[in-house]
Amino acid sequence: METFSYQIGVGEEERLDKWLAGALSGLSRSYIQKCIKEGQALVNGAPGKANYRLRVDDEVSFSIPEAVEPEIAAEEIPLNILYEDEDVLVVDKPKGMVVHPAPGHYSGTLVNAVLYHCKGQLSGINGILRPGIVHRIDRDTTGSLIICKNDLAHQTIAAQLKAHSLNRSYRAIVHGVVAEEEGTVDAPIGRDEKDRKRMAVNQKNGKQAVTHYRVLERFREHTYIECRLETGRTHQIRVHMTSIGHPLLGDEVYGTRKTPFHLEGQTLHAYMLGFLHPVSGEYVEVTAPLPVYFQKLLEILKKT
Repeated sequence: METFSYQIGVGEEERLDKWLAGALSGLSRSYIQKCIKEGQALVNGAPGKANYRLRVDDEVSFSIPEAVEPEIAAEEIPLNILYEDEDVLVVDKPKGMVVHPAPGHYSGTLVNAVLYHCKGQLSGINGILRPGIVHRIDRDTTGSLIICKNDLAHQTIAAQLKAHSLNRSYRAIVHGVVAEEEGTVDAPIGRDEKDRKRMAVNQKNGKQAVTHYRVLERFREHTYIECRLETGRTHQIRVHMTSIGHPLLGDEVYGTRKTPFHLEGQTLHAYMLGFLHPVSGEYVEVTAPLPVYFQKLLEILKKT
């Protein structure tokens, strides 16, 4: 059983269950609440309650139960398929969908959907929780994601990811008016040393991360941009754009300003995905249309 320990700092005073859900990546709040009821969360050495409001200098420890790999069920969930053949599948992931099962999220994920669609014919390299998954995008990020149907396809696409030859373009709306027409953020990303809930530019312990961006359209207080990734670090675009003073609109983790728009998470869309086919070697490029909410938001911003 793995135990996580942390001392609460200034600005982290919130409910125990909410704080743990943010600090422990991959664990849902409902799962954490269940663990708290079972006495696996301690505050200053005593069992904590989910609604306990943490205070500065509180010592929190949380024991994560030994992982028992569950049987992941195929579920008949509609998929927006952008490309498919015998080796790979590219889907347009909707906002709010988790890519693969994790504690608290064993159903309704993209993996549950593709297990049904592909009748279980997926690569097994990443184990039973992530069959076919080579890369992922955040729950509230929409757009193109590639699924591998066999191990050869998985190994080939994974090699392209490692070599930074996978072509990935994102669309985003950021706070503020970006002055330059284009630019590059080359800054290593790692865990935020002051806040485990977040990733951050970390010169000491981070891994290389490079994001290229260019302006597509400017508005009065926001900018519509394209981002191209050389690397694929966790929350890379969100962290990099925040680091240069232009956090993504709707980003509740890295954003610093409130928005009048009713958004569910960051305004980020995996627009284009290009790769060399694992069998034919031919270049395949797939585009995921902007989701309706994104299109409507652009229309609103044009009128403001």
